[in-house]
Amino acid sequence: MTPLPAPAELIYALGMAAVAVNAASAVLETEDKKMDLVGAVIVGLATSLGGGTLRDLLLNRPVFWLGDVAYLFCGLLAVGLTFVLARRIRVRAGLFVVPDAVGLALFTVVGCQIAVAAGVHWLSASLLAVITGVVGGMLRDILVNEVPLVMRPGTLYATASWLGALTLLGALQLGWGDAAAATAGGAVVLGLRLAAIRWRLRLPTYRSR
Repeated sequence: MTPLPAPAELIYALGMAAVAVNAASAVLETEDKKMDLVGAVIVGLATSLGGGTLRDLLLNRPVFWLGDVAYLFCGLLAVGLTFVLARRIRVRAGLFVVPDAVGLALFTVVGCQIAVAAGVHWLSASLLAVITGVVGGMLRDILVNEVPLVMRPGTLYATASWLGALTLLGALQLGWGDAAAATAGGAVVLGLRLAAIRWRLRLPTYRSR
């Protein structure tokens, strides 16, 4: 597939939004862990920066938040605001899964666009999109001593990310604009993830006879 580079402005805006949303969702998940602000910052930054860091290392490109410290400030600000607000309002248990789904969609789109712009094969681009989307959440769950969400049945986590990435790549191949393709891919990720949360959709699980 011929690489179709996405505008840097679109990637930048989506990436910044993804960092903020994922950092906030990470803080919400720590509610029952009774972490202090330092713990929340560690979990929030690992969640919001982890997937993109691994993607950049695999692509042998400068790590995004080292090249532009605005991503780091964005993550810190999102963690701080969420930490303060969550202490003053009642937060329903499990609320983090909704912003987490939004963050998964945003990071999947960003990761896929960056991989396509780097000129890698479409299949590699789709897997790099999944890495960008799910690795941060895996780090978050490990740090708060939970089974990673991507490993739990009834989540369609990585599956939603991969299908969204394939949708984005297919739309680009059909000649769609970058914004339209990103919207389609993100909508697939978000729609599948929210449907899995609502109706407990799941893939077949392994059971030995």
